[in-house]
Amino acid sequence: MNENVKTWLEKRGFGDRLTEHRETIDTVEHAARQIGCTEAEIAKTLSFLVEEKPVIIVMAGDGRVNSSKFKAQFHTKPCMIPRDRVEELTGFLPGGVCPFAIPAGIPVWLDVSMKRFTLVHPAGGDEFTSVSLTPEELEKATDCAGWCDVCKLPQEG
Repeated sequence: MNENVKTWLEKRGFGDRLTEHRETIDTVEHAARQIGCTEAEIAKTLSFLVEEKPVIIVMAGDGRVNSSKFKAQFHTKPCMIPRDRVEELTGFLPGGVCPFAIPAGIPVWLDVSMKRFTLVHPAGGDEFTSVSLTPEELEKATDCAGWCDVCKLPQEG
């Protein structure tokens, strides 16, 4: 378990929401199987470069980034952080990136695609730990910049 994330969540009253899993939750599919929820309820944390600086976006597990919505929000095309630079820029290994205890100055945005669920499940700082929160609790548990709409859901084609 990532101690920085644990401390971060404990300070915000959500330390009891962490769950350690025996098997990896490094993908949406693996996480949903381990947690026992739908893939859509996984709050996947994606890291992008905007003006050469990292930006974190948390969205529903069934969502995909919509390029035109992303460009409208961030004034640039979506460009994910290269896998070999994820840890350097976010402090977390790929598969464990989360919106908690990230380096100062990295904005966290929450996508509205998660608001349709009672609970969502982001990673907890490594590939074996998850956190269960309502979307409102997720907003309180992060120092988020706000809510955005940069996601395309399957039913939107």
